[in-house]
Amino acid sequence: MNTKDLREKSVEELNAALDEQQLNQFRLRMAKATGQLGKTHEVQVARKAIARIKTLLTEKQGNGQ
Repeated sequence: MNTKDLREKSVEELNAALDEQQLNQFRLRMAKATGQLGKTHEVQVARKAIARIKTLLTEKQGNGQ
């Protein structure tokens, strides 16, 4: 997920992408905990994607101030 692509999305689309990424992160964490995840770096990639989306949401919402 590219930041440039995310900037073009609306707040509603970003919220949907955030929900999707959080569900993906949950699945990855459960797979890692049960020893079924071969590529453990994917957990970190998902976490960073969530942070990117949250940062853009804050920017689009006017920093909440």
